[in-house]
Amino acid sequence: MALLDVNNLGISFGGLRAVDSFDIHIEKGQLYGLIGPNGAGKTTVFNMLTGVYKPTDGTIVLDGENITGKKTTHINRAGVARTFQNIRLFKNLSVLDNVKVGLHNDYPYSTLSGILRLPSYRKQEKAMNEKAMELLKVFDLDKECDYLASNLPYGKQRKLEIARALATGPKLLLLDEPAAGMNPNETGELMETIKLIRDEFDMTILLIEHDMKLVSGICEKLTVLNFGRVLAEGETSEVLNNPEVIKAYLGD
Repeated sequence: MALLDVNNLGISFGGLRAVDSFDIHIEKGQLYGLIGPNGAGKTTVFNMLTGVYKPTDGTIVLDGENITGKKTTHINRAGVARTFQNIRLFKNLSVLDNVKVGLHNDYPYSTLSGILRLPSYRKQEKAMNEKAMELLKVFDLDKECDYLASNLPYGKQRKLEIARALATGPKLLLLDEPAAGMNPNETGELMETIKLIRDEFDMTILLIEHDMKLVSGICEKLTVLNFGRVLAEGETSEVLNNPEVIKAYLGD
């Protein structure tokens, strides 16, 4: 059974049908791409997968659990984490504290123990610090752990956002245009980072991306969205060579 099973997903905003009859099936450990021009409905799909929007119709099943229309917090606890087109870090917190925000579900303590700095609080904080540093080392950010997130270079802010998403312990990681605004060197580094995440964390990844070099370099399968409907899907090389896809997205 697929880790993510989406069938006949659709959403309407008033009279506008933004996404219609959308299907996608992603196996555990797959690195999957969702591509299409601006306005095709890709981020709308992500918003339905994460509970930001409630689908008008269709089903979303994650690892056997129906999460269709559930609240964002429930979906996150079920195992879905995401990043955004525009980086959304807590810019006035340190790099370390940004990652610790993602760990709080797994390291609970009472408000009282936090206020009084009781042993239970100190024990959980120590464990969180250690786990957060482990994650930062994977992304080569451990030396900047005390920096303010806003003081990191752009490429490292992207990495930090991914590290924070991974801190929630997801089964499925959604990356929304992770290479946006990056120079070629940063994009090359990002490709290696995404491959590392998949291998190191046995992670299933679905990404939206306009950078075709990145898409062709790391994605095993693709779904192409056009005006809210699936235009093509299949193996990456096959889809990118599809005449309809070339005509619609990549320029003739």
